[in-house]
Amino acid sequence: MITTQPQFSFKTVPLGLLAIVLPLCGLVVKADEAKVDPPKTEKKWESVATIGVTLTRGNSQTFLGSGSVATKRNWTNNEVLFGASAGYGETTSRVNGNEVDTTTDSYVKGYGQYNHLFSPVIYAGLRIAAEHDDVAHLTYRTAISPLAGYYFIKQTNAFLCAEVGPSYIREKFFSEDVHNYIGLRLAERGEYKFKTGAKIWESVEYIPKFEDFQNYLINAEIGVSAPIHKSLNVSLVLQDTYKSVPAAGKEKNDLKLIAGIGFNF
Repeated sequence: MITTQPQFSFKTVPLGLLAIVLPLCGLVVKADEAKVDPPKTEKKWESVATIGVTLTRGNSQTFLGSGSVATKRNWTNNEVLFGASAGYGETTSRVNGNEVDTTTDSYVKGYGQYNHLFSPVIYAGLRIAAEHDDVAHLTYRTAISPLAGYYFIKQTNAFLCAEVGPSYIREKFFSEDVHNYIGLRLAERGEYKFKTGAKIWESVEYIPKFEDFQNYLINAEIGVSAPIHKSLNVSLVLQDTYKSVPAAGKEKNDLKLIAGIGFNF
């Protein structure tokens, strides 16, 4: 059995940068209403687990599965956010009578973040993230990022915030040495909830290496979800990871479009 891994080619500007534009259009329109809502009773954990599966049989056999879980909670002066996701994809086809297996996706990643609010809109915190990606030949990447943040919009149904701070990166690609460096993390994230229960969200983080701004990492996400039941929703998420200095022989950009069913709990 012959095993190969595909390479992706995106030679234009990183698509992740576009994730800033569309959702912010709706949020910026409400900038004149960007008042901080008065403190309310502390909420419980707000969590969602999402799964997506694609399966084909016939001239080719294809499997693509993904799953994610995200949870957060807000207190009067503190916020915590956690998230994890994983995916695996494989295609089996016959070439000259031989079966060829192609791994199309194989990754796992997660993050945790704690924020302490000094006022309703100013906060400081710590974010820790880690990931592994076989297709990108990434053995591991960990990032530890102290941060300062500010809420430009903070309402019951919408928020928009920006964060800045240093970031310690430790990463290793297949058959390469471990790289350690300090970067500058610039990030923003936003969300808007409709009265119907539908939701749009986006996030972008840009982490250049302090000593070499040509070496940088961009992680971006834009998504939309709509309820189909009190505890169920359907979602469509576009994720983009751009590494300006990738593993040898690999493309800089990795783009994922994920459709799934989510369970709120």
